[in-house]
Amino acid sequence: MKKAVFLDRDGVINEVLTNRVKFVNKPKDLYFLPGVPEAIKKLNEHFDYIFVVTNQGGVGLGYMKETQLQKIHDYMIAELKKHGAIVDEAVYCPHKPKSGCECRKPNAKLIEDLAGKYNVDVTKSYMVGDTDTDIMAGKKAGTKGVFLGEHDKLADAVFPDLISAVDWIIEDANRA
Repeated sequence: MKKAVFLDRDGVINEVLTNRVKFVNKPKDLYFLPGVPEAIKKLNEHFDYIFVVTNQGGVGLGYMKETQLQKIHDYMIAELKKHGAIVDEAVYCPHKPKSGCECRKPNAKLIEDLAGKYNVDVTKSYMVGDTDTDIMAGKKAGTKGVFLGEHDKLADAVFPDLISAVDWIIEDANRA
C-alpha cells in the first residue's frame, strides 16, 4: 500500500484572511504561504501521493461556482508544478457549513475516498491542517494529524507552518 500526505488548502497552502486576500474566489487571489512549494516538493520525495482536501462552503453559499473552484485548483496545481512540487489531486466539499453532509471536514469521507482510490494506507499517512476540523477528519480516517498554528490537543505534532512541519513528517514516517 501507498502512503500520502493530505493537506488542507486555505491557511496551509495559501493565504486567507490576510491584508492581501480575504477569500480565494479566483485564481488571482491565490497566494502561496512562504515555503509551501519547497515543502510539497520535499514531501514528494518521501511520499507516494500529496493530496489537497478542503472544505469550500463558498460554493454552497453561492460565492463561487464549482467551475471557478476547479479553475483555482487547476491554477494552484500548475503553479506548484512550476516549482517541481506535485499535488496528485485536489478534492473538496462544496456544501454549506452545517449542511450535515458526509464530505465536510471534520468528517473523513474525502480522505477515505482518496485512500480507497489510490490504495493508500492511512495509518502511514498524515493530515496537515490549520483547524481542529482538519485534525479530527484525519483522525477519523486513521491518519496522524499535524496542526499548523499554536495548539491542538488531538494533533500528533504542532508547527507554525508547512515548511517547519516537513522534516518531522518525513522523520516520523521513516520511523514507522
